[in-house]
Amino acid sequence: MPQKFERLKKAKFLKKSSQKWLLRQINDPFVERARLEGWKSRAAFKIIEIDQKFKIFKKGKIVLDLGAAPGGWSQYAVQKVGDGNVVALDLLPVDSIGGVKFFQQDFLAEDAAEKIINELKTIPYNRIGKCDVVMSDMAANATGDHNTDHIRIIALLEEALNLTEQILRDGGFFVGKIFQGGDADEILKALRKKFAIVKYFKPDSSRKDSSETYLVASGFKSARLTDASKNVNKQ
Repeated sequence: MPQKFERLKKAKFLKKSSQKWLLRQINDPFVERARLEGWKSRAAFKIIEIDQKFKIFKKGKIVLDLGAAPGGWSQYAVQKVGDGNVVALDLLPVDSIGGVKFFQQDFLAEDAAEKIINELKTIPYNRIGKCDVVMSDMAANATGDHNTDHIRIIALLEEALNLTEQILRDGGFFVGKIFQGGDADEILKALRKKFAIVKYFKPDSSRKDSSETYLVASGFKSARLTDASKNVNKQ
């Protein structure tokens, strides 16, 4: 309680937007729960709920975490798949997480895909640089314009999917953040071409006043597998 009181006192000297954010943090039970349980952020509960619903992590599987800061998703994933099997990157630095291979990188840079694949190749018995799960909690900085923000999040998802097609193993999972209320038809079409099942899922830990939700795609079909299926159907 004293800590909460001190934070409320400090709020008086902040801008209105900062006051609103701080008050929301103080009154958010997931923020307090994350602190008590040792998670890097409240966002950890989102991937925990997604995993409980869709069972995306298994021991020994390899995970790529795009837009990892502050690290809650990687922190949970490495507990499920094992040390050394999670590769994470973000524009921002992330404090060390045991068992996670993190590097600071602009995901949209031309050399990003090559660096990611090279990092995946450092995992034992993974010389081809593939993974079993690609997860993205990335979101572009908000502009205040809903349409612009939606276009930017779709663009990030498209880039994440382009990378996923290069590195995901057959049968793998893709998890990506999206905002409701916009035109997501193209990204849905692309996912449904490449995955057996695509679902929307909004975790309970997502704030009720947020339009964020997640696309969870399972059963990845690589170009090799898709081509083989087409040939069978022709016969």
